[in-house]
Amino acid sequence: MPHPTRRAALLAGTASALALAGCATKPSASRAGRAPAPGGGELYFEVAGTGPALVLLHGFTLDTRMWDDQFAPLSQHFRVVRYDLRGFGQSTLPSAPYVHADDCAALMDHLQMPRAHLVGLSAGGRVALDVAVRHPARVARLAVLDTFIGGYLPSQGYRDSFGAMIAAARAGNLAQAKQLWLDHPLFAQARTQPAVAARLRQMVGSYSGFHWSQTNPETALVPPTLSRLKDITAPTLVMVGQHDIPDVQAQADVLMRDVRGAQRSVIAGAGHMVNMEAPAAANSALMGFLRAG
Repeated sequence: MPHPTRRAALLAGTASALALAGCATKPSASRAGRAPAPGGGELYFEVAGTGPALVLLHGFTLDTRMWDDQFAPLSQHFRVVRYDLRGFGQSTLPSAPYVHADDCAALMDHLQMPRAHLVGLSAGGRVALDVAVRHPARVARLAVLDTFIGGYLPSQGYRDSFGAMIAAARAGNLAQAKQLWLDHPLFAQARTQPAVAARLRQMVGSYSGFHWSQTNPETALVPPTLSRLKDITAPTLVMVGQHDIPDVQAQADVLMRDVRGAQRSVIAGAGHMVNMEAPAAANSALMGFLRAG
């Protein structure tokens, strides 16, 4: 079972999401577990509901808790899995070369999910896109929220901001690195909502700092996903917050240009953490897209 504090957060998020979605049904019971990761280590996951399989992929420095407002409502219609990517949350830290897309496919195998809808935000969207090009037969429908794309080079300003976090962490000041991250323009809109900002602080607070302080042995796809977007065959939703940063807006434009038949959904008033900042609107858009096929 999840840790008591995580369980309390899940129940609170569930109640909020059901109210926002106008859903009177009770949330499906969930269970937690651990699956073996390719090459060693374990992936922590939670699963709830019945129906078509759906996998939720979280953003950088975050974990399964960022989906608290989606997990229960989606489980009324799908068999929903949310998991901590390798190196985050309650999953083990990387100790050898790995590929996030292969981790996702292995977890699906563990849970006997030959095919699933994938929903990913930011770095989780990057992983979802990687799965779509590396394991195309495993993806039914694809929804990427405020996503990054493997192989896309962000602006110099964005890269410099990450350099400052890495420098702070490697100098032994992980608290400063985390504060720089929470102060990043990515979270500007989230900071205007105290409850959302508090949830982000909690998740970032428990992040190990591994990817700033250590050399991450993640193996990038070759060729990169950016050059293979035209190969994506799954119906694709590109969701983006109205006020997200230019780097993310530009990548949404690339997806709309290169992914055949992609649909765009702009969530008014939201920034980068669209599912947390505007859960009712994000849930409605997701539900409409995922239940269309």
